Amino acid sequence: MSTARSSAPQKSVEDGPETPATRGRARKYTQVLAVIYQAAVEVFANDGLAGASTQAIADKAGLSKAQLHYYIESKEALYRQILQDIINDWIGVFGFSDEAFGPRKVLADLVHRKMMFSFEHPLRSRIFTAEMMRGAPVLREMMGTSKQRTEQAVAVIQNWINQGLMGPVDPMLFLFHLWAVTQFYADHATQVAYFRNTAEGDDKDRRYLIEQVTDFLLKGASVR
Repeated sequence: MSTARSSAPQKSVEDGPETPATRGRARKYTQVLAVIYQAAVEVFANDGLAGASTQAIADKAGLSKAQLHYYIESKEALYRQILQDIINDWIGVFGFSDEAFGPRKVLADLVHRKMMFSFEHPLRSRIFTAEMMRGAPVLREMMGTSKQRTEQAVAVIQNWINQGLMGPVDPMLFLFHLWAVTQFYADHATQVAYFRNTAEGDDKDRRYLIEQVTDFLLKGASVR
């Protein structure tokens, strides 16, 4: 599963012969970009694009606003990059393994990857959800590859149905149901933990939730 990236839109460092000093500056530059990227994820997850400001991102990153703008072009460019990274990661998360393994293994693996991504990157998941809820004005133009992969997954599921390995579900809607149920655990982790009297982030509880969601979805689709 992909991990969070730190590829914030950035201004170029000066070209020139590589020396220990230039390598040190490049390393420092990369480290600051990673801090900015994580700060932006936190600010966008809490405030959205409209509510976020470069000042808030700078404060979170421990930089002045002037220093921040040395590293990034704009908050909009930074937001776009974060969304693109999320899409790229989710393409990997939602990718189907070998169709020949059958629906029980492939779908169980998919649920596991999706829920672990939600557990490990809740802020990134919330950014994606918030963007979709406002009509995906930025995200829409990035979704071509994701749509293509989803259509391929639909074809695989339909083939399993035709073979009698699953019940006669609507393949696209089944994927929507899978996404909705697993996404709940990213967007409502606090609620889940509170109602169940458990601690957020407990590994044993995460495994239990994954098992329960997997069993629910596979039974609902009459997976053989």
